[in-house]
This record gives sequence, C-alpha cells and structure tokens, in this order.
Amino acid sequence: MSGFVTKRLLLVAGNIGTGKTSLTERIGARLGWRTSFESVADNPYLADFYQDMRLWSFHLQVFFLGHRAEQHLALSAGPESAIADRSIYEDAHIFARALYQLGNLSERDYLAYRQVYDLVIKGLPKPDLLLYLSAPVPVLMKRIQSRGRSIETGISSDYLRLLEGFYDEWLENFDLCPVLTIRSQDLDFVHKPQHLDIVIQRIQDRLAGRETMVFPNGVNHGDRD
Repeated sequence: MSGFVTKRLLLVAGNIGTGKTSLTERIGARLGWRTSFESVADNPYLADFYQDMRLWSFHLQVFFLGHRAEQHLALSAGPESAIADRSIYEDAHIFARALYQLGNLSERDYLAYRQVYDLVIKGLPKPDLLLYLSAPVPVLMKRIQSRGRSIETGISSDYLRLLEGFYDEWLENFDLCPVLTIRSQDLDFVHKPQHLDIVIQRIQDRLAGRETMVFPNGVNHGDRD
C-alpha cells in the first residue's frame, strides 16, 4: 500500500496499553513514514521519578515538555510524512493533570507548568490527524501485566480509569485537527496484517475527507471531528 502524496503529521494518543507503539511502528514501516517515540532510555529523571514522584514530578514533566516540543517541531519541519507515538498535548491534559490530582504535583508547580505549556503549544504547527486508541480497562490491565515492564508494576485499574476519564474530557474539547478513534481490543496489529490494512485505510479515508467505511464483522471503530 502506497503512502500519501501530501506530507502528513499524525499523532497517536491513548491510555497505557492501548497499542500505540506497535501501531506507530507498523504504520511507519508500511507507509515509509518517519516514526517518533517517547523518550525513556535517555530520560534523566525517570528513575528518580519512580523513586519519589512528589519530588521529581515537576522536573519530569518539564523534560517531557521540552522533548516533545522539539520532537513535534522536527517532525513538522521534515520533508517526509511522520507519525508520533503519543502527543505533547497528553503530557499536560492527561499525565500532569493526573499527577496533580493524585497529590504528586503541587498546585504551584502544576500552574507554572501549564503556563509554560500553553506558551509552547502556541508555536507548534497543527497535526493533520489525531489517532486515538482506546480499550476497556480490564483489557489494558491484562496487556500491561503480560508485557511485564518493571516501570509499570504500580499501575492500577483505578489509575487507568482516572486517565480514561481525562482522555474523554480532553477529546470533547480537542479541535486542533480531526480525531479518528480506533477501539483496539478487537485488533491485532502485530499478528494480523489485515487489521493493519483496515486501520491504514481508515486513516487514508479520514485524511481524504471520506467519512464512511464498512468494517468487517467484529471490528469496532469510530471517529469524530
């Protein structure tokens, strides 16, 4: 399947365990797009953050803000179409908000962070499409447990539900670009190429302004402006 003639920037958003990284990798490989992922290995604050969230939350969020802004600008300025695993917008509207809600980020630090965030995003080019992956919390918990990442051992169903609620609120007011929602519990991008074909076709239709497409039985989908 060929890529798009017009340069595009897609952002993949969604809760932990929805399949963002797997889908980003495979869309990039299939369409020949540049891919970009969350900074983990070279993150100087991540280990400290997991040792003491209250002490290091602000530092971590500021690092992510700078990293994702740089990433977003680089992808926008590059000559090729690109797709990024997670967006700068989620850092503020989902994860910083969750840290504040849970008492790991003080109100003073949260408000200071949001002020800088608001200034930063004003200078960012708008994406062409936000691809939002969703799945029920029990499905997410099963996936998280099966992949066995040490940094995810403390993730609870309650935390995932908190994030899910924040995602719902954020997307209600998101108007920077069209949003395509993919319910990933019935999709296997890794082992079933036909599922990847469905998602890529849906993305192409959405970018082309076509609103309708018949999915095979058992595959759920949805989109909104």
